[in-house]
Amino acid sequence: MNLKKYHGVVVPMVTPVDADCNIDREAVKKIMNDFARYDVSPLLMGTNGEGNSVSADQGVVLIEAAREAAAPGQTIYAGLAGNCVSEQFATARRYEAAGADVVAATLPSYYLLTPAQMYEYYKNLADFLRVPLMLYNIDITTHMSIPLDVVEKLSHHLNIVGMKDSENNIPRMEEALRLFADREDFAYFCGCTVNSTAALRLGADGIVPSAGNFTPKKCEELYCAGIAHDFEAAENKQKEVMDMSQAYLSGFTLGESIAALKVIMKAKGMCEDYMLPPLTRLSDDKAEEVILKIRNYEL
Repeated sequence: MNLKKYHGVVVPMVTPVDADCNIDREAVKKIMNDFARYDVSPLLMGTNGEGNSVSADQGVVLIEAAREAAAPGQTIYAGLAGNCVSEQFATARRYEAAGADVVAATLPSYYLLTPAQMYEYYKNLADFLRVPLMLYNIDITTHMSIPLDVVEKLSHHLNIVGMKDSENNIPRMEEALRLFADREDFAYFCGCTVNSTAALRLGADGIVPSAGNFTPKKCEELYCAGIAHDFEAAENKQKEVMDMSQAYLSGFTLGESIAALKVIMKAKGMCEDYMLPPLTRLSDDKAEEVILKIRNYEL
């Protein structure tokens, strides 16, 4: 099978910090080493990485730490989020210098943007960047969906290499993969874990499962089964990953689920469970509930 340049399992990595909100470089190294064992790459400062809460200075340290720990073949995807475009551009330049291989940008989301404004934002960013740009569609946080005709138009920009699509919309995914599955110059990553097997069946290039933070092996097995067209095995592995995911998803808000994810990472010995404001740690009672839910699984 001929794989595109950008493919595989990309995990939206948690951002490890200490009690003073400094990036925990040793924890970054531990997580990166664990990812490398299973040929998994990180998306830094995505939704599960508290991307909107990470300052530019913290982001630089995080990327530098990940770059220093990266194994051959690991791609460093750096999330870019915010509402002040000039600050985003300045931050992106710093992220390039720190060692990001690809910038994955969400839409500025304070204002509801027209399709023309979405196109202009991404085109200008792609023109500006010295590293490739990946579109990051996540309607649950931006409250906007990048229309596929806009994506298709942007996909022909020489510096736009793909899209991470976290929208739980099967018809949209089917149409996107009809457009992009056979495009050697544009990769499609499914960011909605429950649709992973369906996406791989249709020709997706990669998956972006948050559970990969603590179970990268199972997520890589899901991906490998999918690209081998063993879809029964992929479905079984997806169900296992989704069952495990309920420990940090069920009954929580999005922000609480990230805190719960860090509780699991702490139990695995990967990082502490400190959070960046405005998010907060789980109460001891809730953290214990998370541990009880996950204890029967192999982390």
